[in-house]
Amino acid sequence: MAALRKVMMAGVLMLPLCAHAAEDPAVAAFNQRLISLQADPGTADVAAYERLQAQQAVAALAKAKRKEVDDARYIAGRRVEIAEASARAAVARRELDRLERTRSELLIEASRREAVQARQEAERLRMQAQIQAEEAERMRQAAEAETLARQDAETALTSVAGKQTARLGAAQQTAARLAREEAELVAGSKLPASRFDARGEVFTFTGDAYTAGKSALSAAARGQAKALAEYLNIGKKGRVRIEAYDSANGVGQQRAQALRDALVAGGVAASRLQVSGKKAAASKARSAEVIIAP
Repeated sequence: MAALRKVMMAGVLMLPLCAHAAEDPAVAAFNQRLISLQADPGTADVAAYERLQAQQAVAALAKAKRKEVDDARYIAGRRVEIAEASARAAVARRELDRLERTRSELLIEASRREAVQARQEAERLRMQAQIQAEEAERMRQAAEAETLARQDAETALTSVAGKQTARLGAAQQTAARLAREEAELVAGSKLPASRFDARGEVFTFTGDAYTAGKSALSAAARGQAKALAEYLNIGKKGRVRIEAYDSANGVGQQRAQALRDALVAGGVAASRLQVSGKKAAASKARSAEVIIAP
């Protein structure tokens, strides 16, 4: 009954969107994909925020003017893909948690079996001291077999968990790539170069981001900051640290503040942003990094 109510609720939510499906076949296709996510018991209760964004994008497509249809269709498609990718990632995380619990239960059960066997063997050895040598050898062989069996079980579980982790990472990377594409489309500018390291996802504004000795962003850097603000607003919800550099004392802090102001102007909540200015060698001066915590 709960599954039936979810399907009925999905239908009610989709009615306003389906009314416009005749205007653009893509609207109906996108709606059907979202309905499938809602109707699937495995994904009905995950990625709610991403599905809501996708519904809003599809609604905007249905109402878009002729000259806006192509862009609206692209954004709606990306939103639906992000919702699907986020749902798959959530399902993968759930499955990984389940496997970890199963592994823990198997290890606990193995420990309990070993304890019971040890008590039984102690009593048997007490009563049959005359065959102690033979029984000790048999116990050694049984212990070795038990250890090998436990190692095999742990290896199998580790292999499955590793595959699930890889799938989760791939789904997260796909969602990040789609979010970057959408941010660049909406902003009309390219994001700065990025990489992943132990700190998280790091975007680098290169040496031409600032005028020598000044704190104001260049025109190119302002465009990159606008695209980065869109990226942060689309899906990245963690805290953000801004580090800017210059060979002169104090200028790095001013540059970090200028980049923070540009991101806030792009809609990023100021409370998420931390700034830090640092003195650096000439090879690194006039640059900045934006670090998104994992």
